[in-house]
Amino acid sequence: MAVPKKKTSKAKRNQRSATWKGKAAIAAKRAMSIGKSVLSGRAQGFVYPVSDTDEAEA
Repeated sequence: MAVPKKKTSKAKRNQRSATWKGKAAIAAKRAMSIGKSVLSGRAQGFVYPVSDTDEAEA
């Protein structure tokens, strides 16, 4: 016979939410860092292709 599961406690729910939000914050921080390095021209850790047509249009 099917039995309903126990309710997840608020503490566990908040802990999972904090972990999820923390991972998102780290990803956002890394994205901002990469964006800043690309704009400043100091990007060394990855290849950022720049086509000549984009420069001509700007």
